[in-house]
Formats: sequence, C-alpha cells, structure tokens
Amino acid sequence: MLPFFVLFLAVTIAPIVYAGWMSLFREETSGLGFGGTERVFTGIENFTRALTDDQFQASFGHIALYCALYIPIMIGVSLGLALLVDSALARAKRFFQIAFYMPHAVPGLVASVVWIFLYTPGLSPVHSLIEGLGASWNFFGEDEAIWSIINISAWQWIGYNMIIFYAGLQAIPGETIEAARVDGAGALRTALQIKIPMIRPTVMLTLLFTIVGAIQLFDAPQLLMKYANSLGAEWSPTMFIYATAFQRHDYGMAAASSLLLALVAGLLSFGVTKLGNRWKES
Repeated sequence: MLPFFVLFLAVTIAPIVYAGWMSLFREETSGLGFGGTERVFTGIENFTRALTDDQFQASFGHIALYCALYIPIMIGVSLGLALLVDSALARAKRFFQIAFYMPHAVPGLVASVVWIFLYTPGLSPVHSLIEGLGASWNFFGEDEAIWSIINISAWQWIGYNMIIFYAGLQAIPGETIEAARVDGAGALRTALQIKIPMIRPTVMLTLLFTIVGAIQLFDAPQLLMKYANSLGAEWSPTMFIYATAFQRHDYGMAAASSLLLALVAGLLSFGVTKLGNRWKES
C-alpha cells in the first residue's frame, strides 16, 4: 500500500496544504509593477473576499440550477437503460453495454468540441434537421445554453452510470426476482418495487459522485463561453477560480476559493451520505 500513500500524499494532501498556505497571503506590487512583488500576510481576508464576491456567489447559483436539471435526467435515463438491458426480454446485452459506454471513453474536452460543432448553425446537421421540421433552436441562446451544457454532460455520463446500475442489478439474487414473478408481479412492478429498492446504495453512490462532479464543471462551459454570451468567464465555481488565478493573477483568492469549493463538496457528500443511510434504513 506504500505506493498509494506516496501518490496520495504527493497529488492530494500536499496541494491542499500548499493551497491553504497560499490562501493566507496576497501579492502586492510597487513602482507601477517595476518595483517587484511582495507577498503580504492577510489571514482570512481572501476567504472573506471570496465569500462576499457577487460572481463567486452567482457561480454556485448557476451550478445549483444545472444540478437541479441535469441530475434527474442523468439518473433517470441511466437507471431506465440499466433496467431495459437487465430485462429478461433484452437481447445482445453485451453489445448495448459497450455501445452505451462508448461516449464516456471520449475525453470531456474532445466531446465538448464535437458538440460545439453540432451546435453551430451552418455547420451542424442537427440544425439542418431542426430547420427541416420547420422549427428553430439556438443552442447558444441565453436560456438554451445551459441545456447545451446538460446535453454534453448527459451524453458523456449516462452510459457510465448505466454500467454501474446494471452491475448492481446483476447482484440481485435470482430467487428474489423469481419469487416476484410467481406472486404475479409484472416486469414494471418488479422493476419499481423489487429491483430499484434493492440497489438503493448504488443509486446513492452514483448520486454522490454526480453531485461532486457537477460542482467541478469546467470543460463544457469554458468552451461554450466563446459562443454563448450568457456564459461569462466566471459562470461556474471552477471557472471563477481559473479566471481569478490566471487572468487576474490573484492566487491567494483563487486558493481560498478552491478550499471553499472543497468544503462545499465535502458538506454535500456528507449530506448525501446521511440521506442515503436514512433511505437504506427505511
């Protein structure tokens, strides 16, 4: 286990400690920038600035709306596909498992670039299809941009979570399903009252990973920002941290914001875990 702990210390613990140290300082320049840079201890000032920053607060609002729309879609579709593949009437199960999982094998950055092409008028066959049906849709519009982001995320993660749900369904004892059929339960009732309740821990684990991943959203909105005017450079918390560090060069505030984001992720993880435990007990 030594290699694991060495890597964990190097790539997780050490960066957190370094970010904590950076968050306590602010860099000041003198002589119009020609006098050099001095690092000044500020205590919790960077945390206070981050917490009171309107853009940082707004970024969490954007992610909250994103989660409210994205998570039900992703969990619902993934679970539905898993139940379909697990059905006794399903054929070519291995093929569909691989087919649904394939989008996840595409890196998020590449997936975002491909979908931006499909969103662009004049280039996209999707636009041609929509116009052929006599309708119109602006994928980069003020109200539509968030759905474009959700579509990219769902396309990439639905298959991955479907595999997790399917593995959970495969662990259900066969005699339990057979007993339900003997008692007269149809496929729909068996799915809703037997299968889904028995994979509650798997559903909660997926929900936990999805929430933690959602608040770290970066690739899709960062690329879409160039085409969608409603997505600012600080639309999500990670985009705010990136802009603060590498555009405003305020590394102290960026480090403080990163630690606050990690704290939010930890609290959400704790809340989801407690909720899952209560659901399991019920």
